[in-house]
Order: sequence, then C-alpha cells, then structure tokens
Amino acid sequence: MENLIFDTTDIRILQLLQHDARLTNKEIADKTGKSVTPVYERIKRLEAEGVIEGYKALLNKDKIGRALIAYTNVQLKEHSKPMLRDFEKAIVQIEEVMECMHLTGTYDYLLKVAVADIHAYHDFLTNKLAALPNIGTVQSGFVMNEVKRSLAYPLSAGK
Repeated sequence: MENLIFDTTDIRILQLLQHDARLTNKEIADKTGKSVTPVYERIKRLEAEGVIEGYKALLNKDKIGRALIAYTNVQLKEHSKPMLRDFEKAIVQIEEVMECMHLTGTYDYLLKVAVADIHAYHDFLTNKLAALPNIGTVQSGFVMNEVKRSLAYPLSAGK
C-alpha cells in the first residue's frame, strides 16, 4: 500500500470535501485561494489515485427506521482461509451489517449492525448470523447514546 504525499492545497481540498462533499469547485477554489481549473484537476487526480473513493449522503438512522445500532463480536469455530473467506462472502450480503472488520484478539470480526429495534436484532441474530456455518461465539453491545460520530480523517501535509 503506497502512501501518497499531499501538499497543503490537497489537504485543504480533502478537509473541505470530508466536511461537505456538496461544495462546488468554485466554492473550494474560493476557500483555498486557487482558481477553479486547478482545483478541478486536483480533485480528479485525487479521485483517480483512489484517495477520494466516492461521495455519500449521511442519513438520520432514526428517521429511516434503523434506530438500534449494535456492535457484534463474532468468533468463528474454524480459522482456515476458506472458512474466513466464506464468512466474509456471506456477511457482506446481509443488509443489516453496515461494517465488518477482521480483528486480532479474542474475536475474529466486529460487525456494526443497524436495525429498527431489539426484535429486528433478534431476527438478524437468529435467522441470519447464527444461520451461517462456522459461527462460534457472538457477543453484542448496543449503542445507548452516540457521543461523537465523525467520518472525517485528520489530515496533515506530508502524509
């Protein structure tokens, strides 16, 4: 994995887009003190290099019926490469799973699960997660209050 070097203008553009991806090239140019064409070209380069992976709308989970967030630790029974691959292929197909991280430590995976309520989580757990082969131990924690949510990475020049 290659670490790219960014100058201060790249950093500023990335910071602006992380906080509001709807900014126009002109607005970004105004905020960076650059003209529109170089800003446009930099954004296209950052997209082509894979630094900017896409643009998304952030939704209010309560208003779309996904008020309950659970972090679910999963330990598999067997850890062979095919079994890990099979689990990963299956888990990405489950719509309630928002994120899946392969971890070191006691548990193999950490899932972020978004559902309507505890009944929907029970359904997810019993009919989807537990139905997968090779599931060993599952431990869940439920979000009581979201204290901080940031999707913006801290950036500095030269990194």
